Amino acid sequence: MEIFSGLFSNVFNFTWQQAVMILIGGLLIFLAVKREMEPSLLLPMGFGAVLVNLPFVHTEAIETLFRAGIASELFPLLLFIGIGAMIDFGPLLSNPKMLLFGAAAQFGIFFTLVAAVMAGFGLKDAASTAIIAAADGPTSIYVANYFQSNYQGAIMVAAYSYMALVPIIQPPVIRAVTTKAERLIRMEYTPGSVSKTTRILFPIFVTIIAGTVAPKSAELIGFLMFGNLIRECGVLDSLSQSAQHELANLITLLLGLSVSFQMKAEQFVTWQTLLIMGLGLLGFVFDTVGGVLFAKALNLFSKKKVNPMIGAAGISAFPMASRVVHKMGLEEDSYNFLLMHAAGANVSGQIASVIAGGLIITLVEKLL
Repeated sequence: MEIFSGLFSNVFNFTWQQAVMILIGGLLIFLAVKREMEPSLLLPMGFGAVLVNLPFVHTEAIETLFRAGIASELFPLLLFIGIGAMIDFGPLLSNPKMLLFGAAAQFGIFFTLVAAVMAGFGLKDAASTAIIAAADGPTSIYVANYFQSNYQGAIMVAAYSYMALVPIIQPPVIRAVTTKAERLIRMEYTPGSVSKTTRILFPIFVTIIAGTVAPKSAELIGFLMFGNLIRECGVLDSLSQSAQHELANLITLLLGLSVSFQMKAEQFVTWQTLLIMGLGLLGFVFDTVGGVLFAKALNLFSKKKVNPMIGAAGISAFPMASRVVHKMGLEEDSYNFLLMHAAGANVSGQIASVIAGGLIITLVEKLL
């Protein structure tokens, strides 16, 4: 009888907030399994959200994982090694102009920072929220944890959710700010020869320059570039493959479970969470718009026109954003191949978002 009474007690201990979080967990699992949107991350995140919101479950184990991997910033740093090992900077090195699109597509970060402050958030929470706009999960985690934001869970979920939803969010935004004639612009791809020496020196120089311009970004950009150096050096192929697959997959899995510790109902089901999700979406839209408008402005002063959709690939969501732009180009013209141009802008966005995160940290610390 005591067992049954304990069972009924647990059932009646459910709150509506916990029920909401379990439904959110179920939605994340649905998106991961049915829609195949970032399943390696959304699946553990969704399952973890269900687990931590059961009234009879103790969450010490997940808390330990959170403190070891996220509070210590270990998981984001290790994940950046894997991401760096996946990235081929060849398209960017062949056409360095693509660096401009990565920078332009970070406009939404600073717009969101101002909007969050105006919405009543403290400067540290506003800065943490602003990074969602970059669609860069590890940087969002890094900045939110650096500032010890009160809304880490909402920020982490929003950042990774919008990364997964790039194929849904970006196309209507791009169509809204471009004409059909602009979307039909073809761009000839004539890749230049990129020497092995250049490929090896590039990550080293980027680390030095980024660390000088934005010292707070040095760790993240350094680990990203170290991963790329492993890929390009030619003497660590087995480590490169391990970083791209085993390391990246394992850290992503642990990261998803760790994030769920911040998805407890009492912390997550608040109006501030809804506002953060809305601000993050708004920033993401403005990042996309900023990149497209920059490309359109560039065309005013250039004889060789750029397809403005390339600007939308300047966000950090790699390689989803470049695939979206390439697919949209083919939908308009089946012979319009934009993938390599978009990939160049996309990898530059990966660098730019990390530097922007470091600049945000520096800016906020000077203002406080």
